[in-house]
Amino acid sequence: MSHAASGKLRVMLCDDSSTVRSALTRVLETDPGIAVVSRVGDGKQALAALDGAPTAERAQVVLLDLEMPVMDGMTALPLILQREPRPIVIVASALTQRGASATMEALRAGASDYIPKPGAAGGGLNDPIFRADLLAKVKGWAKLRQPAARPTATPMPVPRPAARRGEPPKVICIGSSTGGPQALAALVKRLPKNISLPVVIVQHMPAGFTAMLAKHLDALGGPPVQEARQGDRLEAGHIYLAPGDHHLLAKSDGQHIVLHLSDGPPENFCRPAVDPTLRSLIAIHGRAVQAVILTGMGQDGLLGCRALTQAGGAVWAQDEASSVVWGMPGAIARAGLAQEQGTPESLGDALAQICGKRP
Repeated sequence: MSHAASGKLRVMLCDDSSTVRSALTRVLETDPGIAVVSRVGDGKQALAALDGAPTAERAQVVLLDLEMPVMDGMTALPLILQREPRPIVIVASALTQRGASATMEALRAGASDYIPKPGAAGGGLNDPIFRADLLAKVKGWAKLRQPAARPTATPMPVPRPAARRGEPPKVICIGSSTGGPQALAALVKRLPKNISLPVVIVQHMPAGFTAMLAKHLDALGGPPVQEARQGDRLEAGHIYLAPGDHHLLAKSDGQHIVLHLSDGPPENFCRPAVDPTLRSLIAIHGRAVQAVILTGMGQDGLLGCRALTQAGGAVWAQDEASSVVWGMPGAIARAGLAQEQGTPESLGDALAQICGKRP
C-alpha cells in the first residue's frame, strides 16, 4: 500500500468518464482522511481491481456509477458485494426518473446509499452541497461499518402518556436526510400495516427520487406509502412522503386535514424541509404531534421540534451510533429536546406500540 493511503479510508471510483473520476478524486481528497486508491471505467475493471489488491490495500468504499459500458453498475453491484471484506457501495445516479428508479433498485440490491450527480446548472461536481453530501456519506457509512459501531436494535422504553401531558398523538412526523432512505426502510418495516395514525415523512431528496422512494418503502410490508399530492386528505393508516422540491403543509378545511404542496423558499437550504411541515401540523394538532428525527446533515427540524416541545408534544431522535450523520438528530439531542433516542428499528417498534392498529 502506498504510504499516502496508509491509515486512510480507501475509496474506489467506478465511472466511465475520466473527467468525472478526476473531479471526484479532487473532492474526496480534500479530506485528509480519504485516499482514492483505484479509478476504473466499468464494473468489470472494478471487480478486477478489488480482486487484484491485497486485503490491506483494497477499497473499503466503492462509488459506483450505474450507467457504464462493458459492465454496468447494476450488473456489477451484487458481484462487488460478494467480495470479502464486503465493500460499502454508494451508487451515483443521474437526476432523472430512470436514474431514480435504478437508484432504488440498487438500494434493494444491497447498496448502502446513493449520490445524485448534480447538473451543470447547479455548479456540477463543484456544487458545495454536493461536495459536503458526498464526503458525509462516504465517511458516515465507513464509520458504521467499523466493528461494533452499529448497535443491535435493543428495545426502547415507550414514553409514558404523561410525557405528552395525557394526550395521545394524532399524527407522526418523521424527518430525515443523509442516510435517510435506509433508516426510513428500517423504521417503516416495524410499523403495523394498519397503523392507527397518519404518518408524514420529509426526506431531503431531489424531485423524481421521492416517488421512487415511496414505491420502495411501500413494498416493505408496513403501512401503504405514497408520495403526497396536492389536496390529499391526511388519513389514518397511510404514510405520506413529501415530494422533492416542495414543502409539505397540512391545513384543516373544518372537516378534514388536507395536504398542500408549497414552492415557498427553501428552509435550512432544503425543500422539502421538516420545519414547515412540523409548524403546519402543530398549528392543527398542538401537542398531539409525535416527531421523529433521523440521520441527516444540518439541523432541519430543530426549530419545529422546539416549538412542539414547548406545546407539550413528544420528540424522539435517532442515536449517534446508528446515524450515518448525527447532524439533525444530534441538534435535537444537544438542545435537550429528545425524550428518547434509539436506532431506526427501536424507534419503529416504540411507534408501533404507542400507535397500535386501527380497530
